[in-house]
Amino acid sequence: MPREWCLDDFELARPLGKGQFGRVYSMRERRTGFIVAMKVLLKSELLKANMEHQLRREIDIQSNLKHKHILRLDTFFHDETRVYLVLEYAPQGELYRQLKKVRTFPEWRASKYIYELATALAYLHRKHVIHRDIKPENLLLGCNGEIKISDFGWSVHAPSSRRNTMCGTLDYLPPEMVEGRSHSSHVDLWSLGVLCYEFLVGHPPFEAKDEAAEDTNDRESTFRRIAKVELTIPDHLSDDAKDLIRKLLQRNPDQRLALERVMLHPFITRHNGVGSSKNRS
Repeated sequence: MPREWCLDDFELARPLGKGQFGRVYSMRERRTGFIVAMKVLLKSELLKANMEHQLRREIDIQSNLKHKHILRLDTFFHDETRVYLVLEYAPQGELYRQLKKVRTFPEWRASKYIYELATALAYLHRKHVIHRDIKPENLLLGCNGEIKISDFGWSVHAPSSRRNTMCGTLDYLPPEMVEGRSHSSHVDLWSLGVLCYEFLVGHPPFEAKDEAAEDTNDRESTFRRIAKVELTIPDHLSDDAKDLIRKLLQRNPDQRLALERVMLHPFITRHNGVGSSKNRS
């Protein structure tokens, strides 16, 4: 029989962060000394927000995923007041924090991350899983600085391909979502294009920054920019980077560059191909 885990099997190493319904800690498994990340969720908060079904779906999806660029969910257990998710520990932490420190990544580094994300998303889509919330805050870095996709709270197993729920984070939502149309796995392609832009420019492409907006987070202005795909790409980006961004940020979902072609795009192969000195380093 599978082993029944409990909180006494672990000892606290250190806090890692705080989420909407609980906290994340690095924990040491007492018997082996193995370090894991533990997401501790309050049942009362989950019930209050009517999120029990979403958590069950998240556990069901993530526990069946095995890919080097997807954070592994090893097990879970619960007591009277809390649910505990035992996750792979990503030592280098959130990509979001690293991006905020340096503001932009050099093209070789952005290319590496986009390539790793494309391989992980291709794996998810083959398993009929749509992540629907790809953003820097949901990307962690492993021992060697490799991407680990985390937080499958908005993900869905969708063999039928089409979904209608609007979810995720505004700056990364595609036109079909902001306009209330049905969507498919192509939403993840749009998010990949938004990320590529943000890695190289320092902010999402449709973030409201015009004088007509009340502030930089003006939702209506961002909605309009996304719906119309009001995209301005700075001149200092390479032609390859501009081309990949444009091919991913297409209003028509069916015209977005497929993940297999993303991995073969010059912006990717130039930095991640066999013999790339930066890739070797």
